[in-house]
Amino acid sequence: MIRVVNRVLLALVGLVLLCAGGVVLAQGLGWSVPSWWPYSGPHQVLLSRAARERYRADGWWWPVVIAGLAVLVVLALWWLLAQLHRARLAEVLIDSGDGQGALLRGRALEGVLEDDAESLDGVARAHVRLRGRRSGPSARIRLLLEPHASPHQSLNRLTDEALAQARESTGLAALPSEVRLRASRHGAERVT
Repeated sequence: MIRVVNRVLLALVGLVLLCAGGVVLAQGLGWSVPSWWPYSGPHQVLLSRAARERYRADGWWWPVVIAGLAVLVVLALWWLLAQLHRARLAEVLIDSGDGQGALLRGRALEGVLEDDAESLDGVARAHVRLRGRRSGPSARIRLLLEPHASPHQSLNRLTDEALAQARESTGLAALPSEVRLRASRHGAERVT
């Protein structure tokens, strides 16, 4: 999602800057420019005094300007924080024994871990996300437990079976994991 937003945002900013720069260059070289362009000569300012002071007497002007700038600041901060956010791990480096190593797709390992976790007794659903470096990944696992499941047993089986098998098959020395457990909702049972 963030990749699409980045590309669209950069394309729009680039298009606006390219058009504005082209018009300024054309005006500076003495070529004809669109009639709506406010800049008509090399010694003319882009905004005249009358244009700058046109809405000062109106009561709505400053609140609208401040609100617009506040929205721009919030969007810019959101975009900056989204750039700093680490996405899921794309690939895991596996020691193949030849000194080169092999690359395993991160989503493939996530899928295998999810399937192994969901096959455990008492686990209704599992969601796995790999993070960290490709030579030392970590897993973030969310399990939805069935009503009859014991959280302690489910966590032990996940650690002893699914995570151990993933470590052995990838040849990783360790696969640190954060596991979040949540119980599924169920109706009360009647006793007669």
